[in-house]
Amino acid sequence: MTKLQSFSFKFLTIISLTLLVGPILVSSKGKCESQEEDRDNSEAQALKYKLIGMASILLASALGVSLPLLVKKITFLHPEKDVYFLIKAFAAGVILATGFIHVLPDAYESLRSPCLSENPWRKFPFAGFVAMLSAIGTLMMEAFVTGYQKRSELRKAQPLGVNEEESDEHGAHAHGVAFVLERLDSSELVRHRIISQILELGILVHSVIIGVSLGASRSPKTIKPLITALSFHQFFEGMGLGGCISQAKYKCQTVTIMVLFFSLTTPTGVAVGIGISKIYNENSSTALVVQGFLLATSAGILIYMALVDLLAADFMNPKMLCNFRLQLGANFALLLGACFMSLLAKWGES
Repeated sequence: MTKLQSFSFKFLTIISLTLLVGPILVSSKGKCESQEEDRDNSEAQALKYKLIGMASILLASALGVSLPLLVKKITFLHPEKDVYFLIKAFAAGVILATGFIHVLPDAYESLRSPCLSENPWRKFPFAGFVAMLSAIGTLMMEAFVTGYQKRSELRKAQPLGVNEEESDEHGAHAHGVAFVLERLDSSELVRHRIISQILELGILVHSVIIGVSLGASRSPKTIKPLITALSFHQFFEGMGLGGCISQAKYKCQTVTIMVLFFSLTTPTGVAVGIGISKIYNENSSTALVVQGFLLATSAGILIYMALVDLLAADFMNPKMLCNFRLQLGANFALLLGACFMSLLAKWGES
């Protein structure tokens, strides 16, 4: 891993740890008190469901993110096979629906809450504005990092033999072509690594928030459907992230760290939510603003990554453009993933 990639991964780690602590900092009670929940709700029963939820979400997250890494050894599911395009299209649909259906609406709800003053929070669509800036920022960061990598490669010395007069012309040409192909492969690998790190950052942001929300809830009626919805949510989202990590071809240690971060973030958020449930007021102005901005930022990252880095790259791939049946299959898989994830939003509200 280059110094730049190492710095990027360390930055991801620091941000993720900060987000785990963040909910505690916004847990003070505000002027807008949360509504009283039904008195017949047993806190002991709620705690039991939360612990079950932590185990279920942990298992689903670990299985989802690990699956694309494990199936690489299966010839039928090799990244070069057509079926892999279908799997990635389904996973991209899941991530796209997560941004549009799960995360962005929650950001709007937080930043337009009646518990916030009308001016400025209901005078301007802050959630959409922050999501837009987040998408633009992701584009800029990805472009700058990729550009830096390409410029660094161009500054490297040309291999000996390409320009030497005594070299055979055909041999020099073949050597030059091999050198160019090696550079292209290196640039593509760097691009996949950037994508996987940025995508994981976007996913970790809202994973912390949904974990804290589940852990801080005191109603078993609210917790039970959330456990199932979040388990499926983390499984399919993990598949999308796992596919990106697989393409990045990291070393075993880096892959392990990224898998653990994704798998443990939501259960850790639940644990934090349980710890602060007595003092946490999700309707305090500070909590609403911080949560709204983080969700909007996450939504912008997820939507950009799904559309630009996952879907556009594959749907414009010459292999797919020349195969009509693969195009139809990829479009169907995309819609299936997006619709399935959208249904989970309704399930989570029931």
